[in-house]
Amino acid sequence: MERLFAFDESDGYVAGETRLPEGHVRLRLTVAYLGTNFYGLAPQGSLRTVGDALLDAICTVNQVDDRPTLVMSGRTDAGVHAWGQVVHVDFPRPRRFEIGRVHRSLNKILNPEIVVREASVAPETFDARFSAIYRHYRYTIVNRELPDPFLTPTAWHVHAPLNMVALRLAADPIIGHQDFTSFCRAVKAKPDGSLVRLVTDAFWVELPDNIFRFEIRANAFCQQMVRSIVGFLVEVGLGKRTAGDVRATLAARDRSFAPNIAPAHGLCLWEVGYRPDV
Repeated sequence: MERLFAFDESDGYVAGETRLPEGHVRLRLTVAYLGTNFYGLAPQGSLRTVGDALLDAICTVNQVDDRPTLVMSGRTDAGVHAWGQVVHVDFPRPRRFEIGRVHRSLNKILNPEIVVREASVAPETFDARFSAIYRHYRYTIVNRELPDPFLTPTAWHVHAPLNMVALRLAADPIIGHQDFTSFCRAVKAKPDGSLVRLVTDAFWVELPDNIFRFEIRANAFCQQMVRSIVGFLVEVGLGKRTAGDVRATLAARDRSFAPNIAPAHGLCLWEVGYRPDV
């Protein structure tokens, strides 16, 4: 049976590494962060990342000497934000461990750029990455002549008028179980990896003051997939392409067909869904 929620990214962590060592605790966190001043989520050591900040805080609060592995529901690139990122970490259970104190202490260290919205002790069966059954991303566009300084960090300013009817028509072909090679950046570690994904929902919402929001939910996403799709759909909304071009681009399975990528700062990982048993 195909593992529909598997990832192609190679980060040294594989499915099945969920066994919790004796005497350890599995900490599950739901994290929100403003990605503006971070080089993405995944720990990189020399660069400032959300993951490194989380691990530093976890080690400090729980008095852990050896740096544990941070398991993420999905990576976010530099400049991308999150409201519902989920991670888990295993570490030796401290003599005094109270989840409420841990939650409060983490937020004292991390805020305001990073906020732990929820913290809990997870069972061995829970895996932030491989237990997830869907990821939901949200992309925000301010579509008016002048930008909004209060939305600038989290929304793409497109000054030329967008055709919402065209945007909605162009979003429909994205839904389905199909190959997204044209909209994905190939992973160097796995150049032949599958870029087939199951998109269960993709639609535009028009909000007051000419704010457009693109919502997309899928079992998993490949690198730059959402930003590539948004960049292409905006071209449709501007009249540079047609809604019919979306199907042709998907069928081409060629990255050169969708070269324009929407800016990172408009993207937010909104929610991650999990199986009821975990």
